[in-house]
This record gives sequence, structure tokens and C-alpha cells, in this order.
Amino acid sequence: MITTYVNWGEATVKLTWRPDKQLPPRERITSVHGYCFKDGQLLLVNLNHRGWDFPGGHIEEGETPEECVKREAYEEGYVSGSCSLLGHIIVDHSENPKWDEDSPYPKVGYQVFYCMDIDRLHDFQAKYESGERILIDPNDVTEYYHGWNEVYQEILDDALGRL
Repeated sequence: MITTYVNWGEATVKLTWRPDKQLPPRERITSVHGYCFKDGQLLLVNLNHRGWDFPGGHIEEGETPEECVKREAYEEGYVSGSCSLLGHIIVDHSENPKWDEDSPYPKVGYQVFYCMDIDRLHDFQAKYESGERILIDPNDVTEYYHGWNEVYQEILDDALGRL
């Protein structure tokens, strides 16, 4: 496990990576993300209004976390493939003075991460929330992803260990 503090807007949030083969409680999963690879290259998507990121988003009604990451990978990167669970980030607002009971997110929530082995690159159509996709050398991720931190690096290292 590795922990860091990040600034999200005006808030400081504690993030802790927990490699785990079991999902956290469904009602506390705030988002699901995928580190997606094709021939050792990492997929990044250029999200409208956010910049380069890995595919991910919120679980829809009746959807499992794995179904969510597959849908998001298709909608944002126009890729499909097989997934394996890497673990989750514990997103802890306990030390965040800006958090209150009316927040849309729980005081302690979870972001779930999967590793996807891309088996198909579909035609990129930019119909959803991304304007482009690229496949990069994973060592170059910090050149694209401006909010990169040591927790994301630990997850990437775990994912690369599965390739």
C-alpha cells in the first residue's frame, strides 16, 4: 500500500492504493478506471475539459464494476478487451475541512482499478467525452497526465507486472 495527499479543487484528499482481489462495498465505489494496454503500450484518452487520462467513470444502474470499465473504455477510447481487477484507491476525506454531509461523495469512498488487455481497437468516433486517443510507452505517462502521482504510478507498476 502507498498513500499520498492530493489537491482536488480547494480540497486536500488522502489517497491510499490497496492492491486487492476483492471489490470494496458497492455503495461506496465512486468510480471505476482502467489501465488499458495494447502490445505493451498504455492507452490514454484526451477527455474534454480535463486533458489526458485513462478511461473511467461512474457505475450505471444494474452495472458491475467490470462492466463499467469495459463500457467506459469503449466510450472514451473505442477499445475492447479482457479485464482483471487490480485493486482500489481509498479516497479519504476525513482530513478535508471542505467535506460535509451534503457532499456527493462519501467521507471514505473507493475508486476501483482494472487492467485491460486490449484485443480490439475500434474506429475512433469521438461521440462521447473524449476527443482523441493515443497509445504511449508507459514510461512517458507523466508527459501527458498532468495530475500524475505516486499512487497512480504504483497502480501502473502493478498493471505492468501483469503484462
